[in-house]
Amino acid sequence: LDYFYGQAGELFSFYRIPKALFQEPRFQSLSTDAKTLYGILLDRMSLSVKNGWLDEQNRVFIIFTIEDVKRALCCADNKATKLLRELEKFGLIERKRRGLGKPSLVYVKNFSAESSKSIFQNRDFHDSGGFKNASQDPSKSRCNKTKENDTEMSETDPFNSEEADGMSKRTQLEDYFSQSLEIDLLLRLCPDDKDIIYQIVDLLVDTCATNRKLLHIAGDDKPAEVVCSRFMKLNADHIRFVLKCFAENSSPIRNMKQYLLASLYNAPTTMQLSYQNQTNHDLANRR
Repeated sequence: LDYFYGQAGELFSFYRIPKALFQEPRFQSLSTDAKTLYGILLDRMSLSVKNGWLDEQNRVFIIFTIEDVKRALCCADNKATKLLRELEKFGLIERKRRGLGKPSLVYVKNFSAESSKSIFQNRDFHDSGGFKNASQDPSKSRCNKTKENDTEMSETDPFNSEEADGMSKRTQLEDYFSQSLEIDLLLRLCPDDKDIIYQIVDLLVDTCATNRKLLHIAGDDKPAEVVCSRFMKLNADHIRFVLKCFAENSSPIRNMKQYLLASLYNAPTTMQLSYQNQTNHDLANRR
């Protein structure tokens, strides 16, 4: 390879990654791969501007699918999904599902604006592959008297945004869960579980759309607001865990709705423990 001479280095095209992603404390725990992907998405923005890809609020959007991420970074499905989810957690992108087999719209958020915090900022960032959760300052909780509310409730309401104008609560919930649970990915990874995946989405929507104050979950009456808050923190990994447990359960289930509700409610707290227990069991058998 030859050296660069004079201004020769300026003859090439480059992806630009904002220095703020490396220098500001709030982005310190954002992975380098996610920062690289953000630079690639920013680059794609210029093409969208040229093509006039603006929504009704004059916001620029791009179309960048999981397959596009895989090609750009030469990574697998799970890694591409993890990186997009990571950018969502940090409020750097927002994906809007369109349904009918159409790719989601991706809004690349302004990293320098306080308003760039996305609706997913308060969701727990889980990855079943053993990676550590991306650390971030937790958002302030609503002032509640109960300890349970202190841990489950957050100030962020994804259905009070301007985008939700004119949409029914149920439609908003369907869009939210379809995106947050990455239904398209789940259907590719678990094609035999297509029916139950759609049933789970319907169950989550029905539960979160209810006007009841208390919901009966796992043999106990819990505040509906707390239940909905936990359900809205679920991701694709949790659904795959629930599907796995359902497939391994050989006992008759008398009340399928209550079984699924309990499984979904407990998934965030039991998934990692279950996988760790299975790992310990496998290691013990090898000795």
